[in-house]
Amino acid sequence: MRPLFAATLVLMMLAGMPSAAPALANLAPDEQNKADLVVVYKSERILQLKRAGRVLKAFPIALGREPTGPKLREGDGRTPEGVYTLDWRNPDSQFYRAIHISYPRVGESVHATRWGVSPGGQIMLHGLPNGVTAERIGHPRRDWTDGCIALTNEEIDEIWARVEDGTTIIIYP
Repeated sequence: MRPLFAATLVLMMLAGMPSAAPALANLAPDEQNKADLVVVYKSERILQLKRAGRVLKAFPIALGREPTGPKLREGDGRTPEGVYTLDWRNPDSQFYRAIHISYPRVGESVHATRWGVSPGGQIMLHGLPNGVTAERIGHPRRDWTDGCIALTNEEIDEIWARVEDGTTIIIYP
């Protein structure tokens, strides 16, 4: 399954590459700063905002406390891997602001059910815990979430403004 997943991701990326420059040229200046794709590289602890194949901005991130491997069940401390959608927002989160990631997909739910566990589901891009500084929790040097992708409050504000609900997020190992 993993080789098929990797091949699908490569084909998706290649499909959009040739037309990147013309696509940007046809957009209004304010739309050129909006991301049409969010990409996370877990092993590098980087989140990129992209538009028409071009990196607009990159941010350092912190992940779940057990970052290696895909999320298998609620409480495992892992951050999911795969293609998801940023589907809704919480402006009053306990982690400043939060944008929900559409985990779990159907296959992930089926897998968890077969093993008799919950897949979990509140996976978010979010800021720092309310009232807590980055230095106090070691952000971003230390992975401290329960499986979410964490940024500073200033960084989540920028992402909030540049990413629409319905945007695809690809999370690589």
